[in-house]
Amino acid sequence: MIGLGLIGGSVLRALAARGHHVSGYDADPATRATARTAAAQAPANARWHVTATVADAVRDADLAVVAVPLPAVGGVFDELASLAYVGVVTDVTSVKGPVRDLALDRLRTGGQSLATFIGGHPMAGRETSGFTAADPRLFDDCAWVLCLEEDGAGLRDWIELAALITGLGARVVPATAEEHDQAVATISHVPHLVAAAVAAASAPTRWPARSARVPSATAPGSPPPGPS
Repeated sequence: MIGLGLIGGSVLRALAARGHHVSGYDADPATRATARTAAAQAPANARWHVTATVADAVRDADLAVVAVPLPAVGGVFDELASLAYVGVVTDVTSVKGPVRDLALDRLRTGGQSLATFIGGHPMAGRETSGFTAADPRLFDDCAWVLCLEEDGAGLRDWIELAALITGLGARVVPATAEEHDQAVATISHVPHLVAAAVAAASAPTRWPARSARVPSATAPGSPPPGPS
């Protein structure tokens, strides 16, 4: 597990709780320390390892789950390629086309593809973030998109990954990267943009300007949020 925020930490906890051998890494030393403390407090049969490097996290691993923000994905792919990682790589970001393109470009050494990449997106979350908010039951009955290539490449790995995710309580939804991105843009991304635009347009003029940023309803001194 590379990235131990809410989603990455929840995947790590869920896998460990089901008896899988899991190692995790996060670029933030404080997050790694928090995850180590939580591992020591977990039941003996549901613990995980926290490593100091990506290399240690993926050593002998069959699957690498990349759970970092989109701008950091390319760097992680570069590191996996430099390690000549040959297992299966999946991710949890909310866009799939750009990540697939990064995988095609970065997960290779000497022009040769090494790892098998399968794009993923668990449709789950909470109002809080970070490893301390991670929950091994976060994925119970959630939809988890796993991308399929139109030519059927990597189908055996896809089936094995789907079985693993189903074991976490999620419902696997097969889709191409394009189908996923079109659907999520319609039901999630565009509504968020529209909501932000409406909030900005309807903000009272007496509110101080904030460089075109939409005021946060939770910021000190902000009015309570209205109906959504």
